[in-house]
Amino acid sequence: MMGREQDFQAFRPTDPRLRAVCAYSKQRFSRHTHDEFGIGLIVKGGQISASGRGQVTAEPGNIITVNPGEVHDGAPVGDHGRHWLMVYMEQAFLDEMQTDFGETGDVEFERPVFDKPDWATRFHRFFQAMRNSDGPAATLAQEETLIDLLAPLISWRSKAMRPKYDPSLERVRQMICDNPAANPSLGNLAAVANTNRFKTLRAFQAMTGLTPHAYILQQRANQARRLILSGKDSLADIAAACGYADQSHMTREFKRRYGLTPAAFRT
Repeated sequence: MMGREQDFQAFRPTDPRLRAVCAYSKQRFSRHTHDEFGIGLIVKGGQISASGRGQVTAEPGNIITVNPGEVHDGAPVGDHGRHWLMVYMEQAFLDEMQTDFGETGDVEFERPVFDKPDWATRFHRFFQAMRNSDGPAATLAQEETLIDLLAPLISWRSKAMRPKYDPSLERVRQMICDNPAANPSLGNLAAVANTNRFKTLRAFQAMTGLTPHAYILQQRANQARRLILSGKDSLADIAAACGYADQSHMTREFKRRYGLTPAAFRT
């Protein structure tokens, strides 16, 4: 795989709340978020990324993680690409795991990179168990290897430690989430926040890590991902529903963010 310019292969494990990607790419990913938790392994090459948890470099054998809604980017180290494996897990899946562990609070990955060779071995076992998803015995192996992987990785944040949001800015954020296909002006958003445009722009970016425009584009991508995975609508209909100019526009934006076309993501 390292000899290719770019290669993304996605597959769906038996549990529909999981999604896996095997990738090699030289692509530089701009600041974006995911709806799900993500845990991965750098196989070859290196990656540098920045998020709310700081700027880090991941090397071969390192475990990488991302929390839902966490703004982050990613670029290869040097002129060569990087090869990585990634598993995305819906919030409901981690909530169920939390019950199994007998813990309370908000589930989170505390660090974006872990340099633990034993954990890399555990990840390989889980990833192989996912790919070998044929029959009840394979399902049991997947569950066992996942619990073995997650046990030392996840932590629980007290509800009292949740960040406090300005109610007026939260109204702005929720308005965008409710209708990401809309195209409000900064003046419209400022009116909802009951302040001026400058303060709205600065405060919104401080709260979410993205400007209002970037946040709208991210929410469109999130909505498109959910609709694509549901398999109920055509890609052209999804593009229209999410506020893209047409299907080609959605495809370009989707591949720029995630490395995959919507059609490849759906498989």
